[in-house]
Amino acid sequence: MHKEVFDFQLNTRSGVPAYLQLVQQVRRAITLGRLRPNDRLPTIREVVAALVISPNTVLKAYTHLELEGLVISRAGVGTYVQPNLTVRPLQNHSSLRRRLFRWLRDARAAGLDEDAIDALMAAARLEAGDSEGVA
Repeated sequence: MHKEVFDFQLNTRSGVPAYLQLVQQVRRAITLGRLRPNDRLPTIREVVAALVISPNTVLKAYTHLELEGLVISRAGVGTYVQPNLTVRPLQNHSSLRRRLFRWLRDARAAGLDEDAIDALMAAARLEAGDSEGVA
């Protein structure tokens, strides 16, 4: 089992609901290999204490993740990444990662802030999807 502690962070200025930020962070951590099958997520109580948010917000996020099949809740024990989850590791894409990191450095050096970078990335995803016939 992966022993590293997983910590959530909230961006109160993002406009994204807190529960959805938690969901996105777990998805991202699984994709990046920071969370692996059988890893335990922080308890609802731990997240509430760390982020000063409602327990219902954390419960909503964990329920959402469970409905997606990413985690499993074990009553009285905790919430764990699904043990039989298969994820393609991104480590196999080191060349793409290096180019992306270089692009991000260049974008920041050109004076783009996080909002502008996010907008460019979203536009690129939409254009790439459109060119493949994906709506």
